[in-house]
Amino acid sequence: MALYVIGDLHLSLSGDKSMDIFPGWHNYVDRIQQNWLAKIRPEDTVVLAGDTSWGMSFAEAKADFEFVNALPGQKIILKGNHDYWWETAAKMNAFFAEHEIHTLQLLHNNCFYYGNYALCGTRGWFSDEETPDMAHNRKVLNREAMRLETSMKAAGGRQILCFLHYPP
Repeated sequence: MALYVIGDLHLSLSGDKSMDIFPGWHNYVDRIQQNWLAKIRPEDTVVLAGDTSWGMSFAEAKADFEFVNALPGQKIILKGNHDYWWETAAKMNAFFAEHEIHTLQLLHNNCFYYGNYALCGTRGWFSDEETPDMAHNRKVLNREAMRLETSMKAAGGRQILCFLHYPP
C-alpha cells in the first residue's frame, strides 16, 4: 500500500483542448496511462491534486473521469483552479454513482485516513499577488482557508498530510 500524488492532468478526452500543443506534453495521456500502470497497484492511493479535467460540465468531463476510474488504485480528488466542472459534493457523488465511477472520492471540507495520517487539503488561492481585484482574491483565499481548517479539524489527532492545488 503506497500513497502517490499527481496534479494538473488536464485531461480532455471528449473535448478539443489537448495539452499536446505545449512543449513536453506530446502524447501525455498515453504517457500518464503507461506510467500509472507501471507504478500504481490496486491497493495504492493516489491524490489527484486539481486540474484533472478541462471539461466545463460533468458531461464534458465524463470520459476523463472514466479514464481515471479505470486506472488502478483509489483516487482522492481535490479541486483545481481549472476544474470548471466542479459542483457540490452531493451532485458530484451522485454523478459518480450513476456512472459507476467508484474509485474517485472528493477531498472537499473533509479528510481521508491513510494509516496513521489524515489526508487534508483544498484548492488554495493567491495570497500576495497584486491584481486589480484584490478584494476578490482575499475573499477566495479566506474561503479556501476555511475549507482547509474544516478538513484539518476532521483529522482528529492524526498527523496531517496537506495537499493544495494552488498557488503553484
